[in-house]
Amino acid sequence: MSKLSIVVPVYFNEDTLMDLYEDMQTKILDKLEAYEIVLVDDGSQDRSWEIMNQIRDLDSHVRLVKLSRNFGEHAALLAGLSVCTGDCAVTKQADLQEDSELILEMYNSWKKGNKVVLAVRRSRDENRVKVFFANLYYSLVRKFVNKNMPAGGCDCYLIDRQVIQVLERLDEKNSSLTLQVLWAGFQTDMVYFDRKDREKGESRWTFAKKFKLVMDSMMSFSYVPIRFMSLVGIVFNIGAAVLFISVLVEYFSKGTPIAGWSSLMCVVLCSSGLILLMLGILGEYLWRTLDAARTRPPFIIDREVAPRETSLENYQAERSQTETS
Repeated sequence: MSKLSIVVPVYFNEDTLMDLYEDMQTKILDKLEAYEIVLVDDGSQDRSWEIMNQIRDLDSHVRLVKLSRNFGEHAALLAGLSVCTGDCAVTKQADLQEDSELILEMYNSWKKGNKVVLAVRRSRDENRVKVFFANLYYSLVRKFVNKNMPAGGCDCYLIDRQVIQVLERLDEKNSSLTLQVLWAGFQTDMVYFDRKDREKGESRWTFAKKFKLVMDSMMSFSYVPIRFMSLVGIVFNIGAAVLFISVLVEYFSKGTPIAGWSSLMCVVLCSSGLILLMLGILGEYLWRTLDAARTRPPFIIDREVAPRETSLENYQAERSQTETS
């Protein structure tokens, strides 16, 4: 009998958590052979932890994890995967924008032998600006990072126990978990869905977090930023050589005087800006190298609550047995 772990990162989701559980209970839970729900509180400052405990009281298959602070969705998912005991695990967003029946489709695909199953967006019922920038990000990823990234992108996926163990060994920070899953290269299938607009709560996916995801994706899985620096340097050197030659030709052939300090200052300011840009790119790499060298854990678990019918000791034994099998 195969067991499925459903890992849900929680961050300021007090408005949707109970609805999420009721939706899964109505549509999928009674159709699974065996399951567990792992709710990970990523430093929420609302009533999310209280509601998570209410859900645990309703279902004996619910495991709770509380992180010491907000570490980000990447770390919250890793924390959930590190404690889950299923033969496979599926990630699920808590905002009700993905239909819970997707889990059954991915689970059935896994039983056919696929070790990674991606839930790919066929369409998005969201405002056009948000959709445009999301599609732009996935286009950049497909072109410069990983050509296997689906065109519509994906937030949810199912992974086999073997893939979970690979992710735990990678232990990367400032990275994209989805790209790590794709990088691993296991047999992959895709299921498609229409992403709904958010009806309850407020999205905490800010511009700063989106920008960081872009930087992490480009710098963790691609050499494009470094090649970009080299290319810009070559282009400006060629431009400088051409300009220098044209100035000399004008001066010796027509007697045109060389322009004064204004044009020189424009060149200096432009060059200085480019140098600072290149230093900033190098600084991003150096900071990530420092962060990796410090070997700080990507997350810290403050509290873990086992399912009601399972003691923590029995859970640890079950977890050890799962890892060795």
